[in-house]
Amino acid sequence: MIKIKNLHAEIEGNKILNGVNLEINAGEIHAIMGPNGSGKSTLASVLAGREEYEVTRGEVELMGENLLDLEPNERAAAGVFLAFQYPVEIPGVSNMNFLKTALKSIKEFKGEKPYTAKEFLQMVKKNQELVGLSGRLANRSVNEGFSGGEKKRNEIFQMAMLDPKFAILDETDSGLDIDALKTVADGVNQLKSPEKSFLLITHYQRLLDYIVPDFVHVLHKGQIVKTGPKELALELEEKGYDWLKEDGVEA
Repeated sequence: MIKIKNLHAEIEGNKILNGVNLEINAGEIHAIMGPNGSGKSTLASVLAGREEYEVTRGEVELMGENLLDLEPNERAAAGVFLAFQYPVEIPGVSNMNFLKTALKSIKEFKGEKPYTAKEFLQMVKKNQELVGLSGRLANRSVNEGFSGGEKKRNEIFQMAMLDPKFAILDETDSGLDIDALKTVADGVNQLKSPEKSFLLITHYQRLLDYIVPDFVHVLHKGQIVKTGPKELALELEEKGYDWLKEDGVEA
């Protein structure tokens, strides 16, 4: 699905990623954990194509295609989705119009016919129920006046509507109470399929109680320094990152 090879990136001359290597196969869920400033959100931003980050070395392939050659909108149309740590508000743009425009662009990119109005409304109804998003919220401006939990539900709703091949969830659990966390996790779990891959970026193990990863990676100083099964997240929760020194990793 996605292959990251020796990825280096910086912002305003500050080096943040220092040789990330990661491969995520179709159908897999990977989690990245690490201390503040380790480069977790930078990795998400670089993969999504945020322009303020400069890739100085390395390769990223999505289903055999050079992802770094694509503009952000082209990456989205090719199947990349980023759920932000702090979802932005877009006053004056309704969720429905936002999604209609996005889906139309994806269909045009693929050379396919757009959804009919009936097909679109059927998708909206199905995916609203998936994440417990009310029709009242779905018809409002994108994230405007939403609580933190409502914004995260709305992003999972958008993800369900856009049906990406590779979804990056950047600290989606941040600021969620336990009920909202369960709702978001249930949505992700229902969207999981053999054709899709997920990258979860989180500080806390609690998200991984509800979305069980195939692999957990530790990112430190811009590099993945340790990889293990889901139990690795429990060790990190219990011991922090200092214990990695015992394994020869400078934490």
